Amino acid sequence: MSPALPRSFFLDPPDVVARKLIGKVLVRRYEGRRLAGRIVEVEAYFGLDDPAAHTFIGKTPRNAVLFGPPGFAYVYFIYGMHYCLNFSCEPDGQAGGVLLRALEPLEGLKRMAELRGLDPDANPRLLTSGPGRLCEALGITRATHNGVDVTSRRSGLWVEDDGFACGDLDVSPRVGIRKAADRPLRFALAGNRFVSR
Repeated sequence: MSPALPRSFFLDPPDVVARKLIGKVLVRRYEGRRLAGRIVEVEAYFGLDDPAAHTFIGKTPRNAVLFGPPGFAYVYFIYGMHYCLNFSCEPDGQAGGVLLRALEPLEGLKRMAELRGLDPDANPRLLTSGPGRLCEALGITRATHNGVDVTSRRSGLWVEDDGFACGDLDVSPRVGIRKAADRPLRFALAGNRFVSR
């Protein structure tokens, strides 16, 4: 069992943290069992200088986690149907975050399928490819996980380093945004079939 990433891992700017997160393992303790997936796609969002970031408007009760200490979960609801998971980064008081877009499922695939309302033997690619699917497959909601410390196993949601040797990364503009849409801040594990389309 690998240790959780330390808080210092998340102290860097969002694009640096985003690159470092590729290949790490997101773990969710769900009803006493491990649900886990390798992080294969993320997007970086800067603070007050990024028109596409939730923090661009300044600190509010909704986005406060992103202005707090690094290494905490920021969960938001989008399109009236999907939750999205982000991690705060940068030093306390300086906003920044990384959106998790896709995982390669590793442990608990049948439970993930059940949480997504799919057949237990569903194609693994349908489980965690896309930020909304990822949250649904791991049972992550704003009510249960916003503000959770992802550097502590006690929180039930954390990130591990299992020593995976990360290969080349694909770098491209972020997906589904209108502002600052040309910035190359989407990072994905090259050739991985679980990267979202």
